[in-house]
Amino acid sequence: MGIKLFMISFMVTSILFSLLYIPTKLTTPIAKYSHVINLNMLKDLKPYPVTFAYLISASRGDAKRLTRVLKALYHPGNYYLIHVDADAPEKEHREIAEFVSSDPVFGLVGNVWIVGKPNLVTYRGPTMLATTLHAMSILLRTCKWDWFINLSASDYPLVTQDDLIDAFSTLPRNLNFIQHSSRLGWKLNKRAKPIMIDPGLSSLNKSEIWWVIKQRSLPTAFKLYTGSAWTILSRSFAEYSIVGWDNLPRTLLLYYTNFVSSPEGYFQTVICNSEDYKNTTVNHDLHYITWDTPPKQHPRSLGVKDYRRMILSSRPFARKFKRNDPVLDKIDRELLKRYKGQFAHGGWCTRSGKRHGTCSGLQNENYGVLRPGPGSRRLQNLLTKLLSEKNFKRQCR
Repeated sequence: MGIKLFMISFMVTSILFSLLYIPTKLTTPIAKYSHVINLNMLKDLKPYPVTFAYLISASRGDAKRLTRVLKALYHPGNYYLIHVDADAPEKEHREIAEFVSSDPVFGLVGNVWIVGKPNLVTYRGPTMLATTLHAMSILLRTCKWDWFINLSASDYPLVTQDDLIDAFSTLPRNLNFIQHSSRLGWKLNKRAKPIMIDPGLSSLNKSEIWWVIKQRSLPTAFKLYTGSAWTILSRSFAEYSIVGWDNLPRTLLLYYTNFVSSPEGYFQTVICNSEDYKNTTVNHDLHYITWDTPPKQHPRSLGVKDYRRMILSSRPFARKFKRNDPVLDKIDRELLKRYKGQFAHGGWCTRSGKRHGTCSGLQNENYGVLRPGPGSRRLQNLLTKLLSEKNFKRQCR
């Protein structure tokens, strides 16, 4: 009798526990699980030779441009972190969140995320740099990748991700593509000596940077470098920048807090003053950018008339583009093989459409397959030139 009572009470307790425990497990946030391919059928397939982690930054009014560039850049073997300026309207934040959460491929693969607590970004202020470092830290903790690429919603790819992965697959993983120069020129008096304060560091409301009347002399503890804000950084250098084993990254971060347009100098100065990393620097940002003569604060907006020069440059990215400029349709059609707002061409795609093989979804058995095209060959030729003994040994001068 005692055994029966024990068994009955045990079964009742088990049923009650299961009723309480199962709903708890079902409501566990998805974010707590590892951000990897979440299909069992994919885990044993051949991985891609290299992986990129992207930061795509957007400001007020960029929602449509961001969703377009994300579709053009997307690949299941990469990772994508989206940062939308805290100053953007709530409607735009919600629109981008709904776009990401509603896409079946993003949900299936689980490699597209949005920064949940965005930063207030001040133009020409260090909050732009803080956002990049924040993204690098998130991606270092979240997933494994080989290179970090920072882009804005005004950028656009000129090659498919299969092209990019194929071209980078034979490169040493410690290379850093950072356009740099120690010749500051006009930036000496306009950037290096002035002192400014970014109100975005302490205020919830966006405003222009504040200028301090007194100027400072050039540093003697390290040498200043300047260059492009658009970089491709190795995982090793990203780790050094976030958790550096010497104090150089933190010292320079404090110095650049009061430096105008710090993203155009911070990584250049860190890497060229580091004995461990200065010889890993390729002096190029792999972007096609054109400027007015004399140059203005922003580069020219690219159009159809620039299309041929973009291709001849062999660069994988270009900027900046106006929203829905006709040249973007031409790039989609002729370079990315991207149709009807779908994904760019890739070996991983499900093909649909009678006239064109539109990339509309993930073909499970094709996960790990690469189908590079002419863009890969163009980019490989450029990389070969950049890494030639003549060019590669001229870094950090």
